Amino acid sequence: MTAGPAAAWTAARPRLVRVAYAILGSVAEAEDVVSECWFRLARAGPVHDVEAWAVVAVARAATDVLRSARMRRETYPGPWLPEPVVTADPADRVTLDERIGYALLVVLESLTPAERTAWVLHDLFGLTFAEVAAAVGRTPAAVRQLAVRARRHVRDRTPRVDTDPNQHRRVVERFLAAAAGGRLGDLVAMLDPDAVVTSDGGGRTGTARRPVHGATRAARFLLGLAARGEPLTPVTVNGLLGMAVHRDGRVDTVIAFMVAAGRIRRVDLIRAPRKLARIGVPEPGRPSRPPAI
Repeated sequence: MTAGPAAAWTAARPRLVRVAYAILGSVAEAEDVVSECWFRLARAGPVHDVEAWAVVAVARAATDVLRSARMRRETYPGPWLPEPVVTADPADRVTLDERIGYALLVVLESLTPAERTAWVLHDLFGLTFAEVAAAVGRTPAAVRQLAVRARRHVRDRTPRVDTDPNQHRRVVERFLAAAAGGRLGDLVAMLDPDAVVTSDGGGRTGTARRPVHGATRAARFLLGLAARGEPLTPVTVNGLLGMAVHRDGRVDTVIAFMVAAGRIRRVDLIRAPRKLARIGVPEPGRPSRPPAI
Protein backbone atom coordinates (compact mmCIF):
# COMPACT_ATOMS: atom_id res chain seq x y z
CA MET A 1 0.00 0.00 0.00
CA THR A 2 1.29 3.46 -0.88
CA ALA A 3 2.06 6.11 1.69
CA GLY A 4 -1.05 8.11 0.73
CA PRO A 5 -3.73 5.55 1.71
CA ALA A 6 -1.69 4.45 4.72
CA ALA A 7 -1.43 8.02 5.98
CA ALA A 8 -5.15 8.59 5.38
CA TRP A 9 -5.96 5.42 7.32
CA THR A 10 -3.74 6.47 10.23
CA ALA A 11 -5.48 9.84 10.38
CA ALA A 12 -8.92 8.24 10.24
CA ARG A 13 -8.21 5.41 12.69
CA PRO A 14 -9.30 7.19 15.92
CA ARG A 15 -12.67 7.98 14.34
CA LEU A 16 -13.01 4.42 13.06
CA VAL A 17 -12.41 3.00 16.54
CA ARG A 18 -15.02 5.37 17.97
CA VAL A 19 -17.54 4.25 15.35
CA ALA A 20 -16.90 0.57 16.05
CA TYR A 21 -16.95 1.11 19.83
CA ALA A 22 -20.29 2.93 19.68
CA ILE A 23 -21.77 0.02 17.72
CA LEU A 24 -20.20 -2.77 19.80
CA GLY A 25 -19.75 -1.40 23.32
CA SER A 26 -16.36 -3.12 23.47
CA VAL A 27 -12.99 -1.46 22.94
CA ALA A 28 -11.24 -4.77 22.27
CA GLU A 29 -13.78 -5.83 19.65
CA ALA A 30 -13.74 -2.36 18.10
CA GLU A 31 -9.98 -2.44 17.63
CA ASP A 32 -10.15 -5.95 16.17
CA VAL A 33 -12.75 -4.79 13.62
CA VAL A 34 -10.66 -1.77 12.62
CA SER A 35 -7.55 -3.92 12.21
CA GLU A 36 -9.46 -6.41 10.06
CA CYS A 37 -10.74 -3.60 7.83
CA TRP A 38 -7.19 -2.29 7.39
CA PHE A 39 -6.27 -5.59 5.78
CA ARG A 40 -9.40 -5.41 3.63
CA LEU A 41 -8.33 -1.97 2.43
CA ALA A 42 -4.93 -3.33 1.51
CA ARG A 43 -6.65 -5.89 -0.73
CA ALA A 44 -9.31 -3.55 -2.11
CA GLY A 45 -7.17 -1.85 -4.75
CA PRO A 46 -7.31 1.91 -5.37
CA VAL A 47 -9.71 3.74 -3.00
CA HIS A 48 -10.44 7.39 -3.79
CA ASP A 49 -11.71 8.41 -0.31
CA VAL A 50 -10.10 6.17 2.28
CA GLU A 51 -11.97 7.52 5.30
CA ALA A 52 -15.41 7.31 3.65
CA TRP A 53 -14.69 3.75 2.50
CA ALA A 54 -13.34 2.79 5.90
CA VAL A 55 -16.27 4.17 7.93
CA VAL A 56 -18.73 2.12 5.89
CA ALA A 57 -16.51 -0.99 5.99
CA VAL A 58 -15.93 -0.71 9.75
CA ALA A 59 -19.61 -0.10 10.47
CA ARG A 60 -20.66 -3.09 8.35
CA ALA A 61 -18.09 -5.36 10.02
CA ALA A 62 -19.00 -4.11 13.50
CA THR A 63 -22.68 -4.76 12.84
CA ASP A 64 -21.89 -8.33 11.81
CA VAL A 65 -19.83 -8.83 14.97
CA LEU A 66 -22.65 -7.35 17.07
CA ARG A 67 -25.18 -9.81 15.62
CA SER A 68 -22.92 -12.68 16.62
CA ALA A 69 -22.18 -11.14 20.01
CA ARG A 70 -25.88 -10.79 20.81
CA MET A 71 -26.25 -14.56 20.63
CA ARG A 72 -23.26 -15.06 22.94
CA ARG A 73 -24.62 -12.52 25.40
CA GLU A 74 -27.84 -14.50 25.75
CA THR A 75 -25.85 -17.11 27.70
CA TYR A 76 -23.70 -14.58 29.57
CA PRO A 77 -23.58 -15.20 33.35
CA GLY A 78 -25.71 -12.34 34.64
CA PRO A 79 -26.23 -8.89 33.10
CA TRP A 80 -23.91 -7.80 30.29
CA LEU A 81 -22.61 -4.22 30.47
CA PRO A 82 -20.46 -2.37 27.93
CA GLU A 83 -16.72 -2.06 28.36
CA PRO A 84 -15.96 1.37 29.87
CA VAL A 85 -13.30 3.80 28.70
CA VAL A 86 -11.61 5.01 31.87
CA THR A 87 -9.00 7.71 32.52
CA ALA A 88 -7.40 8.65 35.80
CA ASP A 89 -8.27 12.35 36.10
CA PRO A 90 -11.99 13.20 36.16
CA ALA A 91 -11.09 16.71 34.94
CA ASP A 92 -9.57 15.31 31.74
CA ARG A 93 -11.44 15.18 28.45
CA VAL A 94 -11.28 11.68 27.04
CA THR A 95 -10.08 11.23 23.50
CA LEU A 96 -13.15 9.07 22.92
CA ASP A 97 -16.05 11.01 21.36
CA GLU A 98 -17.69 12.62 24.39
CA ARG A 99 -21.17 11.83 23.09
CA ILE A 100 -20.52 8.11 23.55
CA GLY A 101 -21.42 8.22 27.23
CA TYR A 102 -21.63 5.06 29.27
CA ALA A 103 -25.34 5.44 30.00
CA LEU A 104 -25.94 5.88 26.28
CA LEU A 105 -24.09 2.65 25.51
CA VAL A 106 -26.31 0.82 27.99
CA VAL A 107 -29.42 2.14 26.24
CA LEU A 108 -28.06 1.24 22.81
CA GLU A 109 -27.85 -2.40 23.95
CA SER A 110 -31.65 -2.60 23.72
CA LEU A 111 -31.70 -1.66 20.01
CA THR A 112 -31.45 -4.15 17.19
CA PRO A 113 -28.03 -4.22 15.48
CA ALA A 114 -29.45 -2.43 12.41
CA GLU A 115 -31.18 0.24 14.52
CA ARG A 116 -28.05 0.80 16.56
CA THR A 117 -25.80 1.16 13.53
CA ALA A 118 -28.25 3.49 11.79
CA TRP A 119 -28.52 5.73 14.85
CA VAL A 120 -24.78 5.75 15.56
CA LEU A 121 -23.78 6.56 11.98
CA HIS A 122 -26.49 9.15 11.28
CA ASP A 123 -27.12 10.84 14.62
CA LEU A 124 -23.67 10.58 16.20
CA PHE A 125 -21.34 10.68 13.22
CA GLY A 126 -23.37 12.61 10.67
CA LEU A 127 -23.45 10.17 7.76
CA THR A 128 -26.20 10.50 5.18
CA PHE A 129 -28.93 7.89 4.97
CA ALA A 130 -27.46 6.73 1.65
CA GLU A 131 -24.09 6.15 3.33
CA VAL A 132 -25.74 4.37 6.26
CA ALA A 133 -27.68 2.20 3.82
CA ALA A 134 -24.40 0.92 2.38
CA ALA A 135 -23.29 -0.11 5.87
CA VAL A 136 -26.44 -1.94 6.98
CA GLY A 137 -27.57 -3.37 3.64
CA ARG A 138 -30.94 -1.59 3.56
CA THR A 139 -32.47 1.09 1.35
CA PRO A 140 -32.10 4.75 2.42
CA ALA A 141 -35.84 4.85 3.16
CA ALA A 142 -35.58 1.78 5.39
CA VAL A 143 -32.55 3.24 7.15
CA ARG A 144 -34.49 6.45 7.83
CA GLN A 145 -37.17 4.42 9.60
CA LEU A 146 -34.54 2.52 11.60
CA ALA A 147 -33.02 5.81 12.73
CA VAL A 148 -36.42 7.26 13.67
CA ARG A 149 -37.27 4.25 15.86
CA ALA A 150 -33.83 4.27 17.44
CA ARG A 151 -33.95 8.02 18.05
CA ARG A 152 -37.29 7.75 19.83
CA HIS A 153 -35.99 4.90 21.99
CA VAL A 154 -32.80 6.74 22.92
CA ARG A 155 -34.69 9.94 23.69
CA ASP A 156 -37.13 8.13 25.97
CA ARG A 157 -34.46 6.28 27.94
CA THR A 158 -31.63 8.82 28.30
CA PRO A 159 -31.91 12.24 29.99
CA ARG A 160 -29.70 13.90 27.36
CA VAL A 161 -26.97 12.63 25.09
CA ASP A 162 -24.81 15.61 26.07
CA THR A 163 -25.10 15.28 29.88
CA ASP A 164 -23.63 18.30 31.67
CA PRO A 165 -20.42 17.06 33.36
CA ASN A 166 -20.55 19.65 36.15
CA GLN A 167 -24.09 18.78 37.18
CA HIS A 168 -23.24 15.10 36.96
CA ARG A 169 -20.21 15.63 39.20
CA ARG A 170 -22.16 17.53 41.86
CA VAL A 171 -24.88 14.91 42.09
CA VAL A 172 -22.44 11.99 42.21
CA GLU A 173 -20.28 13.64 44.88
CA ARG A 174 -23.31 14.30 47.11
CA PHE A 175 -24.49 10.76 46.55
CA LEU A 176 -21.12 9.28 47.50
CA ALA A 177 -20.94 11.45 50.63
CA ALA A 178 -24.36 10.17 51.70
CA ALA A 179 -23.29 6.58 51.07
CA ALA A 180 -20.06 7.02 53.03
CA GLY A 181 -22.07 8.44 55.92
CA GLY A 182 -24.52 5.55 55.88
CA ARG A 183 -27.46 7.94 55.45
CA LEU A 184 -30.16 5.70 53.95
CA GLY A 185 -32.81 8.42 53.80
CA ASP A 186 -30.53 10.80 51.94
CA LEU A 187 -29.55 8.06 49.49
CA VAL A 188 -33.16 7.18 48.75
CA ALA A 189 -33.97 10.86 48.18
CA MET A 190 -31.10 11.18 45.71
CA LEU A 191 -32.13 8.13 43.71
CA ASP A 192 -34.76 8.20 41.00
CA PRO A 193 -37.82 6.18 42.17
CA ASP A 194 -37.15 3.76 39.29
CA ALA A 195 -33.39 3.62 39.88
CA VAL A 196 -31.57 0.43 38.99
CA VAL A 197 -28.20 -0.98 40.06
CA THR A 198 -26.67 -3.45 37.61
CA SER A 199 -23.57 -5.57 38.22
CA ASP A 200 -21.52 -7.26 35.48
CA GLY A 201 -19.11 -9.73 37.01
CA GLY A 202 -18.54 -11.91 33.98
CA GLY A 203 -19.21 -14.99 36.11
CA ARG A 204 -17.28 -13.85 39.18
CA THR A 205 -18.61 -15.02 42.52
CA GLY A 206 -19.95 -12.40 44.87
CA THR A 207 -21.55 -10.37 42.07
CA ALA A 208 -25.31 -9.77 41.95
CA ARG A 209 -26.73 -11.79 39.05
CA ARG A 210 -29.87 -9.65 38.74
CA PRO A 211 -30.37 -5.88 38.62
CA VAL A 212 -31.63 -4.24 41.81
CA HIS A 213 -34.69 -2.07 41.09
CA GLY A 214 -36.28 0.77 43.03
CA ALA A 215 -34.80 3.59 45.10
CA THR A 216 -35.06 1.92 48.51
CA ARG A 217 -33.74 -1.48 47.45
CA ALA A 218 -30.95 0.15 45.43
CA ALA A 219 -29.98 2.39 48.37
CA ARG A 220 -29.79 -0.57 50.76
CA PHE A 221 -27.72 -2.55 48.26
CA LEU A 222 -25.29 0.34 47.76
CA LEU A 223 -24.99 0.95 51.48
CA GLY A 224 -24.00 -2.67 51.86
CA LEU A 225 -21.20 -2.15 49.37
CA ALA A 226 -20.12 1.09 51.06
CA ALA A 227 -19.94 -0.71 54.41
CA ARG A 228 -17.04 -2.77 53.10
CA GLY A 229 -14.89 0.34 53.42
CA GLU A 230 -13.05 -0.12 50.13
CA PRO A 231 -11.42 3.16 49.06
CA LEU A 232 -12.78 4.75 45.88
CA THR A 233 -10.60 6.43 43.27
CA PRO A 234 -12.30 9.19 41.22
CA VAL A 235 -12.00 8.45 37.50
CA THR A 236 -13.54 9.51 34.23
CA VAL A 237 -15.87 6.89 32.79
CA ASN A 238 -16.64 7.74 29.17
CA GLY A 239 -16.25 11.43 29.89
CA LEU A 240 -18.13 11.68 33.19
CA LEU A 241 -17.20 11.25 36.85
CA GLY A 242 -17.18 7.66 38.03
CA MET A 243 -15.27 5.60 40.57
CA ALA A 244 -12.76 2.76 40.57
CA VAL A 245 -12.03 0.21 43.29
CA HIS A 246 -8.58 -1.37 43.42
CA ARG A 247 -7.65 -4.73 44.83
CA ASP A 248 -4.18 -6.31 44.82
CA GLY A 249 -2.84 -3.45 42.70
CA ARG A 250 -5.43 -3.83 39.94
CA VAL A 251 -8.75 -2.22 39.11
CA ASP A 252 -11.36 -4.57 40.57
CA THR A 253 -14.51 -2.54 39.87
CA VAL A 254 -15.49 0.48 37.81
CA ILE A 255 -18.64 2.34 38.84
CA ALA A 256 -20.58 4.41 36.30
CA PHE A 257 -23.50 6.69 37.16
CA MET A 258 -26.39 7.99 35.09
CA VAL A 259 -27.85 11.28 36.34
CA ALA A 260 -31.24 12.64 35.28
CA ALA A 261 -33.06 15.67 36.71
CA GLY A 262 -30.63 15.91 39.61
CA ARG A 263 -31.03 12.28 40.71
CA ILE A 264 -29.16 9.03 40.14
CA ARG A 265 -31.10 6.91 37.65
CA ARG A 266 -28.55 4.11 37.11
CA VAL A 267 -25.50 2.76 38.90
CA ASP A 268 -23.49 0.27 36.84
CA LEU A 269 -20.82 -1.87 38.50
CA ILE A 270 -18.39 -3.31 35.95
CA ARG A 271 -16.39 -6.14 37.54
CA ALA A 272 -15.82 -8.54 34.64
CA PRO A 273 -12.01 -9.01 34.56
CA ARG A 274 -11.79 -9.03 30.74
CA LYS A 275 -13.48 -5.62 30.60
CA LEU A 276 -11.08 -4.14 33.16
CA ALA A 277 -7.81 -5.64 31.91
CA ARG A 278 -7.03 -2.66 29.66
CA ILE A 279 -7.63 -0.01 32.29
CA GLY A 280 -4.47 1.73 33.43
CA VAL A 281 -5.85 3.77 36.33
CA PRO A 282 -3.41 3.51 39.25
CA GLU A 283 -4.06 3.48 42.94
CA PRO A 284 -3.09 6.79 44.54
CA GLY A 285 0.70 7.06 44.58
CA ARG A 286 1.28 4.54 41.81
CA PRO A 287 2.44 5.47 38.30
CA SER A 288 -0.23 5.37 35.60
CA ARG A 289 -0.40 3.79 32.19
CA PRO A 290 -1.86 5.64 29.21
CA PRO A 291 -5.62 5.24 28.64
CA ALA A 292 -6.86 2.50 26.33
CA ILE A 293 -8.20 4.92 23.72
